[in-house]
Amino acid sequence: MLIVGFDWDKANSEKCEKHGLSKETIEAVFTRRVRVHPDVKHSSLEDRFIAAGLTSDGRPVFVGFTFREAESGMFIRPITARYMHAGEARKYVETFAEDDQ
Repeated sequence: MLIVGFDWDKANSEKCEKHGLSKETIEAVFTRRVRVHPDVKHSSLEDRFIAAGLTSDGRPVFVGFTFREAESGMFIRPITARYMHAGEARKYVETFAEDDQ
């Protein structure tokens, strides 16, 4: 699937920023290797996914998102994002971080 950009909703953008992550930081996460899994818990109205990845300064984050299709291509629409808690980050680093560098 070719992703051509990001589709930001004002409320979702504000929700992400409330957790300390800017649009630019979230978009940069997707320029690196991310682990993507279905978000079954939040997929009742649309297919949603959770990406686990690293910020440019190496902090592990989760990004909840969906896809939006337009004439120009497929867009990632972030819904929420947050830094991983200490235990989550430790597990992520132990499992994946070496592959993500």
